[in-house]
This record gives sequence, C-alpha cells and structure tokens, in this order.
Amino acid sequence: MRVNKKYSCLPAEEKGIHIINIRAIEDIGYDQQESTLLNSLSKNPDADCKYGLYFRDGKRKVDYILVYHYKKSSAGKALARRAQHNDASVRSSKQDQPLPGKGVQLEMGESEPHMDYHEDDKRFRREEYEGNLVEAGLELERDEDTKIHGIGFVKIHAPWNVLCREAEFLKLKMPTKKMYQINQTHGLLKKINSVIQKITEPIQPKVAEHKPQTVKRLSYPFSREKQHLFDLSDKDSFFDSKTRSTIVYEILKRTTCTKAKYSMGITSLLANGVYSAAYPLHDGDYEGENVEPNDRKLLCEEWASYGVFYKYQPIDLVRKYFGEKIGLYFAWLGVYTQMLIPASVVGIIVFLYGCATVDENIPSMEMCDQRNNITMCPLCDKTCSYWKMSSACATARASHLFDNPATVFFSVFMALWAATFMEHWKRKQMRLNYRWDLTGFEEEEDHPRAEYEAKVLEKSLRKEHKHKETDKEKLTWKDRFPAYLTNFVGIIFMVGLTFAIVFGVIIYRISTAAALAISSTPSGRSSVRVTVTATAVIINLVVIIILDEVYGCIARWLTQIEVPKTDKNFEERLIFKAFLLKFVNAYTPIFYVAFFKGRFVGRPGDYVYIFHSFRMEECAPGGCLMELCIQLSIIMLGKQLIQNNLFEIGIPKMKKFIRYLKLKRRRSLDHEEHMKKKQRYEVDYNLEPFAGLTPEYMEMIIQFGFVTLFVASFPLAPLFALLNNIIEIRLDAKKFVTELRRPVAVRAKDIGIWYNILRGIGKLAVIINAFVISFTSDFIPRLVYLYMYSENGTMHGFVNHTLSSFNVSDFQAGTAPNDPLDLGYEVQICRYKDYREPPWSENKYDISKDFWAVLAARLAFVIVFQNLVMFMSEFVDWIIPDIPKDISQQIHKEKVLMVEVFMREEQGKLQMLETWKDKDKKKGENCNNHSPRLSRSRSGSLSSCHSYPLDV
Repeated sequence: MRVNKKYSCLPAEEKGIHIINIRAIEDIGYDQQESTLLNSLSKNPDADCKYGLYFRDGKRKVDYILVYHYKKSSAGKALARRAQHNDASVRSSKQDQPLPGKGVQLEMGESEPHMDYHEDDKRFRREEYEGNLVEAGLELERDEDTKIHGIGFVKIHAPWNVLCREAEFLKLKMPTKKMYQINQTHGLLKKINSVIQKITEPIQPKVAEHKPQTVKRLSYPFSREKQHLFDLSDKDSFFDSKTRSTIVYEILKRTTCTKAKYSMGITSLLANGVYSAAYPLHDGDYEGENVEPNDRKLLCEEWASYGVFYKYQPIDLVRKYFGEKIGLYFAWLGVYTQMLIPASVVGIIVFLYGCATVDENIPSMEMCDQRNNITMCPLCDKTCSYWKMSSACATARASHLFDNPATVFFSVFMALWAATFMEHWKRKQMRLNYRWDLTGFEEEEDHPRAEYEAKVLEKSLRKEHKHKETDKEKLTWKDRFPAYLTNFVGIIFMVGLTFAIVFGVIIYRISTAAALAISSTPSGRSSVRVTVTATAVIINLVVIIILDEVYGCIARWLTQIEVPKTDKNFEERLIFKAFLLKFVNAYTPIFYVAFFKGRFVGRPGDYVYIFHSFRMEECAPGGCLMELCIQLSIIMLGKQLIQNNLFEIGIPKMKKFIRYLKLKRRRSLDHEEHMKKKQRYEVDYNLEPFAGLTPEYMEMIIQFGFVTLFVASFPLAPLFALLNNIIEIRLDAKKFVTELRRPVAVRAKDIGIWYNILRGIGKLAVIINAFVISFTSDFIPRLVYLYMYSENGTMHGFVNHTLSSFNVSDFQAGTAPNDPLDLGYEVQICRYKDYREPPWSENKYDISKDFWAVLAARLAFVIVFQNLVMFMSEFVDWIIPDIPKDISQQIHKEKVLMVEVFMREEQGKLQMLETWKDKDKKKGENCNNHSPRLSRSRSGSLSSCHSYPLDV
C-alpha cells in the first residue's frame, strides 16, 4: 500500500506521541507549503481544539468522523499510563497515530500478542482505505486515547482545494457577489402584509434566517475557473458545516479499498464491521454554562423546546443545519399542522351542531320513548331474551352527534380540504426550492449499495469460475426472482395474518356478548354492547401497535433480500411495503365495522352462523356509525399517545440510560480516563444513529388517513390530529437536536414518493366517505323515508318503518330464548332492523321493495357524491397554480441577471484585449517613427519594443 510521504513526526526521543500532518494531493495546479507540526504539548490541547471540533492544531475543522473498534492490550495500557504519569501534559501513546501506519507503535506491537485473523484483516482494510482517502486529498488524524475503552476515532478534514473540487463535481449552487432586489408587494397588499407581520411577530422565532429578506444573492453552480464571481472574502464560512460534511461523505462513498478483488466503499466497510460508525459532528453543546453560541444551541432554544410550541418553525435554520431533505419534512409537517386548524374548527362546529340538535332529532326521540313499547328480537340464541328498544336510548342519542346532515357537508369539505392542502404544499415547496437555490436541481444516480456490489461480485466470481469471463455483471430479474417470490408470499401471509386477527376479535366479541348476557344482571345487560365494543377495540389497538413494529422489521427484511441497487430504490421499495402492511394493519378493524358488520347477519329464524355455533354480529338500532366512531377514536388516539410517549420518548431514554450504565462501568475500571472531559466526537458517538425519515413520515401518513378516510364518522379527528402534531413537531425537533447523531445533509427538492401516497389517500377518502355516508349511516334511509313514505313530511314513524316483524313461533328449534317471559309478558311478535316482508304476507320474510328503493338511492348517492367531489377537487387543483407567480418571476429574473453577469464578463475580456491591441499598435508606431541613426544606435530599445507583446 502506498503511503503519503508528506507527514512529519515528533523527534525520536518523544516516541510516546505520534502525530501526522497529511496535506492534500495537488489537484488545482499550485504547490502547497509543508505543514507545521501539531502542538500536542500545549497546556490545554483539548481547549485549543475546542474539545474535538478541530484537529490538534486548533486550525483545521473536523468535518467527519470514522469510528472503529480495536483491541487494547494490557501492555499498551500500562505504557500509556506511565507516559501520563511522567508528563501530565503529554497525551497517551496512541493519540494521533500516523495514517496510514508504517512504523505505527512498533515497540507496542512487539509486546502485544498477535491479533486474530479478522482483526488483522479489518486493520489492513482500514489502512488501505485511509491511504486512499489521503490520496483523494483529505487530511486525517487518529485518536485512540478516549474515555470509551476499545474505540478509536479517525478525524477527517477537507482542505479548501478539495472543497472547491468536489463542489464543482456536485454542481453545488453557491452565492455570488451579485445581489438583487426581491420583488415586493405594493399598495394594499403591502399594507396587509405589514399588518400581518406585526400581528404574527410574537410567534416568529428569534433567528436571523427567519426574518423577511428584501435582497438575495444570485446563486450559481460553483466553478474553480469562475471563483472571481463568488464572495470568497471569508473562506472559512463560505462552505458551511452541512456542505463540508456532504462533500466528505461523497468522497467516502466513492473511495474504495480493493482487497482481493472486493471493492468496498464506506457503506460496505460499515456493513462488514471494519468501521463501526461514520457521522458528521454537531456544532457544539446545546446546554450548560459558558457554551459558545452555535446553530445547535439556537435550534434547541427556538425550535426543539415545548415552550415555543406556539411559534413558527425556523425552517431555513433547520435546512442550514440538517440539510434540505430533513428541512422539507419539517416544512411539510408544519404546513400540514397549519392546514389542520380550519379543518378542526369546522369539525368542532359540526359536532356542536349535533349536540345542539340532539333533542330535536325525531328518530332518537322515538327510540327513547317508552310509550312505543317496541319489543326487539334476541341478540343471541337461547341465553339472550327479548329486549326493549328504549334501552338503547343512550346509543341512539350519541349517534346523532356524528350522524346528522352536517356530516355530509363536512365530508365534502374535507375532500376539498385535502385537495387544497396538496396544492398549498406544492406552492410552499416551490418557494422553498427558490429560497434554498434548488431550482434546476436534478438528483443524480446514487452509488450502488454495499449489498448490491457484494451480490454482483458473487455472481461474477461464479461466472468467472465456470466460463472464465470477467465482464461487468449486474443483477437481473432472474437473480431476484426468489426474492420477489418471497416478497409476494410474505406480504400475502402478513395480510392474511391481519385478517385472521380481526376475525379472532370478532369471535371474542360474539362469545363475550353471549357470556355477559347470561351472567349480567338485568340492569347490566343494557351496557353489554358498550363493554364488548370497548374491550374489543382495546385488544385491536394493542395488536395494531405490536404488529406495526413487527411489520416494519419484516418490510425491511423483504426489501433487503431484493438487493436494490441504490439507496433511493431501497427507500422507495421499503416505503411501499411498510405502508401497505401498516395500512392494512391499522384500517382493517375499522373497515370491518364500517362496511361488513351487520351486513351478513340473516334474520330471526334464519341467522348466519360461524362454525355452526356463533351468530354474526348485529349493528345497534341506531346503526354502526357510533361504534365506528368509538373504534376510530380509540385506535387513533391510542396510537398517537402510546407510540409518541412510549416509543419516541421512552425507548430512546431507556437506550440512553443503558449506554450510561455501560459507560459508568467502564469508567470505574479506569479512573484516569473518567477524569478527562469528553471530546465532541465521543459525545456524539453515544447518541442514537439516524435511521432515516421513513418512520416519521409513516406515522403522519397513517394519521392523515385517519383524518380523511373516515372523517364522516368522527368529525373531531382533525382536532385530535392538530393537538398531537403540535407536540409531535417539538418532539421530533428535540430528538433530532439532542438525541440523534447529526445526519448527513441530503439535497432534495420534494418529499418524494410520500406525495403520491398522500394524493392516493385523498382520492380514496372521497370513495370511502361516500360509502360511509351511504351505507353505514342512516342518512340515505332518512331521505328516502322523508320524500317517499312520510305522510306529513316529517320524520315521525321513521323508526317503525326501518323495523321488520317476526313471529316467535318461526324460531328454529333450539334457538328460542330460554326465558321468554323475561319482560314480564308473553311475546308473540318481535322486531328486528331490516327491510323484509311481515309474517302475515304471502312472501313472508322476503326482502321488501323498500330495501331496493333504499339501495338504489344509496348507490345513486355514491355515484353523485364521488363524481361531484372529484370534479371539485380537480377544479381546485386546476385553479391554483403549482408555482406562485412571484416565484416564477424571481426565477426568470435570476436567469436574466446571470446572463447579464456573463455578458459583462465577456465584454470586459473583449475590452481588455482591444486595449492590449491598441497599446501594442501605439508602441509599434512609436518604434517605427524613430530615425535610422537613432534606431541603429539604440538597437536595444528597439528590440525591447518588439518584445513587449511576448511579455504580455
């Protein structure tokens, strides 16, 4: 392995310290000066390097960290302690070793036992990889003298020339010297905007990036040939920490170590355990005394705090610190939360309308009127007896809170709300693209994943062994066919498992209702339905939360065996599988209650049975909408409370506490290491690694489904979603700032596949709400009765119209109630909810004409509602432009200004050339005007005239 010769070490008498200063390879065309030695013998070296934020010289900033495990022998440890005892200012013998290491700790190596093969192989791979990083221009520094036993750190710094080179390769847009005025509103709009700014000033975050800007710097893809266009007055801050870490990460991904024909980038090295972690550093501490101001501390105070829940998010600062992809997530979450405010207000109004009109609702009043003396058929065989309809009074009155004419209006409103939200987000996204200089940005194909490269290598080795061919291989559908088959079978099995669990809960409800009907007192029998419903929903909730975690792991495993080529492909396939499984898991119990419960019951004397013993469930006399509301509210609120509080707060805290106990145990073994203050990279290593935005998006997408899909049954869903999101934003912010390692900044111009999923849910919500209003609620039967069957144009008699009659003598043998006199009198005719012919009819118990009239009205409503709302949604989509007019004007203005800049530059070059030509011409004329005698006597002057153009 080649070793860069441009490094220097301390004199031989100070072998306890090994420091290198690696300079980047010359890639711009000028020679660099040899670097000076790092001052490791200063009084407080940790303070000089700001406790790990800089190299030991205190000048070069740490842009990235590589972490690895190593075996530290007892001899090395004793030698390090002896060196510390002899000179307190001298760091350990393993501090800042040469990279890569010819002559690394030779004396130490003689006393150490030989490492096993795997450790030796990892060390050789690290040396080769780090040598390649040095050749790529990066500067490295090693630190194994840490408070974490057996953990070594490699600090990486990208010098200016490397940053310029990579910025040009990545086509990073950087601000130029040219500044221009942003178009401002005039007249009435300007006054309105100024009033709004004054009103909203208390809820604006106190950060510089959030203040409205009147001027903007013109941005242009960085070019080393055009450095004069950019504002390079402060080179240290020209590339911020986010950009520097992104550049280093790109170098790490494409740099390989080719050991035994195996090409490995940083992702492969991490997967194989050569390095245990790789991450950029946080800017500093966010709490404590005498903490220097930094972006992380500012984010913690103005964003990641529950005390500022009422303020806007400092999205520009979030993007500056975490990158565009994470900035877009929080911007989308903020827009979604803001849009929930009008939906919540309308939902509250609809609910209050139901509360205000509950005493005027004639159907519920008829059900509660004991004078009607309506006797209902038993809810189960043998053990259940006849019951009075008035006992379901509370359920009927509660159903009216959610099943009223205002619900239809709210469903239409929410469909238009979803379309408006999508359009509003597209416009917001374009504004952010303009502000963040992402206009014209196109994502390039990512580097292949480590697993993909390993599979390709395995395939090429097999082919080479058989046919002696060495052509470039790639994975085809034939190679992935077993994985595709496993995916298909696995997803079908998981969906079947969800259905089986829902079916098991149905069996529980039926059997529990029958058991409670036997054992309950007469007063307790009226609450059997509510008890069974509540306990079944809680069981569903627990199962959903458990299966959510299981399905997440299974979706990841199914995606891994597919071996997608790039990280983007991997993420999209993972999102599709996880969303499909979690969608089925969360909504299957709700779909059952909304569209299947009570539909296949049969009738008295001819019921439908499960396993020949369990009778199918019936809806309450007031319909299944109230039960659907209970199911939806408990599952939605339970998922939000438990997953937010337990999984997002409790589990990270528990992991942090476990790591603290492990570190405390290690510190007790080495008191001297415990007394040292931690470096920045040590503190960040103890944080949780960033696992991507998929869990965060998934949680919000499922919530968006709860808000839109079944909103006809639960108008308060937007309100509870709003309250949850206010906490969720600060919770996620706190997690990103304080609990997680700093993620690598990723450029992105949109939220990717999640936008298509949102649009799909919005379209599906229109269809589902149409069916909920039409088939689950009693809205359509009431309309049909009001306009076709009502004698006086009111709802009087509606309840009796929806009930059919049954002669108790027609019960099947062994199904009649054991106690027919439970009500105190003999029952001959009982009632049940259905549209069937009476027992005295010629075609008794057949479906009546009223059923077909109501069914036709229901289907007609579904068609009209769906097409009308779809048309209105498309109209909203068409009438609202995707790109705001002022943004399109600013983008056009930028293009014009950039053309002007280059035209002026070209004109300047032409004028300079013409000036040189004029000077050259005048010099030539002056020389030709000299006399021959003067020319002969001053031939030297004449030659100098002719040599002038060559000098230029």
